[in-house]
Amino acid sequence: MKFDISDEESHKAKIPHEIFLTNLVGNHILWFIASLGIANSYIQPLLLVPVLSAATLTYILWRSHQSKNRDSWYVMCHWQICARRSRMFTVMLMFMVVVSGLGWIGYSQLGLMKEAAYALVGGLGILPVMVTVLVLILLESDILHQAALRKLPKRIVDQYSGPDMPAVVEESVST
Repeated sequence: MKFDISDEESHKAKIPHEIFLTNLVGNHILWFIASLGIANSYIQPLLLVPVLSAATLTYILWRSHQSKNRDSWYVMCHWQICARRSRMFTVMLMFMVVVSGLGWIGYSQLGLMKEAAYALVGGLGILPVMVTVLVLILLESDILHQAALRKLPKRIVDQYSGPDMPAVVEESVST
């Protein structure tokens, strides 16, 4: 659905998606790959990836909660979309940590072969997170484009409909 909102509101609605995309692309892909190259010499740049990610995800979740009381309806909806995806990404990261911990315990305490531990951590822990990152980049890029076009998915409109909802300019059949 397309809404009658100002350029300023459209710009504010793009902010949560830009922050989340910066975390995904800039931190989890670019910075991670760059810091892997020097991880044998310096581990600190690699350790920044989870620290920056946790800070970014925490900010998005906190700000989306604040958005319910301080932003316009349209901007609030975009913060809620971003918060939902941030929670999903956080769950995937926690899953990777648990699987990595199990791999480490299996190798160090239970006599699991090093290759089996790598397969467990890489195949069951890291691979789903990598796929999630790629899917979230696509989803966030699409919703960022929709924010620029002043659109929202119908299911979000239905979920957060209320008296302060702006005027609908164009109904759409997509969800």
